[in-house]
Amino acid sequence: MLPDMKRILVKSDVEHTEVAVLEDGRLVEYYKGRRDQGQLAGNIYIGRVTRVLQGMQSAFVDVGLERNAFLYIDDLLPAHLEKQPKEKPPVHELVRTGQEIMVQVAKEPVGTKGARVTTHYAIPGRFGVFMPKADYVGVSRKIESAADRDRLKRMAERHLLTGEGFIVRTAALGESEEALAADLADLRSRWHRLEQAAKQPGAVPRQIYSDLQMLPRLMRDLFKGDVDELVVNSEELLREIRGLVTAPGAQELAERVRLRRDVDPMADYGASRQLEMSLKRKVWLENGGYLIIDQTEALTVFDVNTGKYTGGVDLEQTVFDTNREAAREIARLLRLRDIGGLIIIDFIDMETEANRAQVLGELEREVRKDRTKAVVAGWTRLGLVEMTRKKVRDSMEASAPQYCQACGGSGLLSPSNKK
Repeated sequence: MLPDMKRILVKSDVEHTEVAVLEDGRLVEYYKGRRDQGQLAGNIYIGRVTRVLQGMQSAFVDVGLERNAFLYIDDLLPAHLEKQPKEKPPVHELVRTGQEIMVQVAKEPVGTKGARVTTHYAIPGRFGVFMPKADYVGVSRKIESAADRDRLKRMAERHLLTGEGFIVRTAALGESEEALAADLADLRSRWHRLEQAAKQPGAVPRQIYSDLQMLPRLMRDLFKGDVDELVVNSEELLREIRGLVTAPGAQELAERVRLRRDVDPMADYGASRQLEMSLKRKVWLENGGYLIIDQTEALTVFDVNTGKYTGGVDLEQTVFDTNREAAREIARLLRLRDIGGLIIIDFIDMETEANRAQVLGELEREVRKDRTKAVVAGWTRLGLVEMTRKKVRDSMEASAPQYCQACGGSGLLSPSNKK
């Protein structure tokens, strides 16, 4: 395998599609879904306000899902911070019970909580996210060059109409202004069709827009110039994916799709085995140390241990080496298991401030590879590391523990024991 090779594996059968991303042989992202089922995040509905909660500055909206969606006042105010009032008005001045309202799902239902919705509409494309009412231009934080950021921002600004907003994605780096403008024009056209659909009479609640199904969405978001190879297991997938890669200048990407007929790419490239090991409560590090991972509704805790690793210099070096490897592995597991919310890491205690800074720096560098926004807050006074990762949907279904009926909930079933 080539050093630093990035490979995407796609496996599909009659009911399900699996997508795995490997970086230098290591599984870093995994998705599985029904072929006919998409996600809720990004969908837009005409809903009805069922209840206004003055004390919580929020409202519940019926959008036709199992549970009513939650609309917070910040998601009713203008998206542009400079256009928001200095003091938030009472929520009942913005919405009322029984009102029809167009909202977009910002976060999937999680556990017992309904979806979170917003009026800050966003339509994602290949090179950017169109925000019809945001009135500002942003650039992906992963584009670090100030010159590139400024160039891309000015390119987008030249093609926006008054009041429109746009966030330039990492995929736009190196693309022409014509390609960016074409993407923006397509997104604007989608928005205009959506607005017309919203004006048509119809039942309330009703859905008027949905993001792409899982495979087209992942190809849009994952299959970029940094991918060396995309492996599929059927002629049908080969044709479908090549048909999805239709953007100007994308022919080179289409040529990177490889067919391995009658082969399970997940097993053949080791993704299935890595997935199984990565979803356990106890995850071993390559040097013999290990992590214990505990997830609750409020937060996720990683506990780092030296395990079988005894080092070769002194205790401080042994601990430092284990913590650095743990930082890399934790960043990988956050992506792979799609863990969101508050995260606490209990690294092994280190004596020197320099070592603590290096471990924190290692974690920060690794989480920058994550497509989902993650923020490392730093060390607490108790010697723990705090961080957050944006929570759009529940963590990977395959890793979600299921309460054991035999013990009344005092134990958990592992994913392999689910029926």
